[in-house]
Amino acid sequence: MSVRRIAVLGAESSGKSTLCTALARRYDTAWVPEYLREFVDTHARVPFEADQIGIARTQRAREDAAAAQANAFLFCDTTPLMTALYSRVYWGRVDPALERLAATHDYALTLVTAPDTPWIPDGLMRESEEVRQQVFAMLVDELDARGVRFVLVEGDLPHRLRQVEAALKVLKPL
Repeated sequence: MSVRRIAVLGAESSGKSTLCTALARRYDTAWVPEYLREFVDTHARVPFEADQIGIARTQRAREDAAAAQANAFLFCDTTPLMTALYSRVYWGRVDPALERLAATHDYALTLVTAPDTPWIPDGLMRESEEVRQQVFAMLVDELDARGVRFVLVEGDLPHRLRQVEAALKVLKPL
């Protein structure tokens, strides 16, 4: 069975995981959590620059594994593109191997969560409202520069779910 991968991108604390969980439940399918959270919990630290490519590769490998269990859609809470974007934020550059992986942004649909939910600090994983807004602006610019069409999802969870449902209905049949 063919599965459509749906990228769910956005800055920190913008509701990606909440949206993915709800979408997976709504469409009775799998979703791929953000590996970075597990990395931070396991290592009890934020990543170093050299960790970024491994994080992105693990994220993509987990997508590949989850695709076998998905029904019609696979909702992906972040992608290597976001890892590359955060590399640019924190280190001012992107490792060439990470850039190549990020360039394979081959999703049936890309959703961007607006930073319009309350910003909530989350230990090592959260920066600030200012960084959240900066990353959101960079993400939109990056997607535009790459020619990646996306749907901006805004508002509370029920409103976001309705926006995604409408976007999924217009996808071309497999």
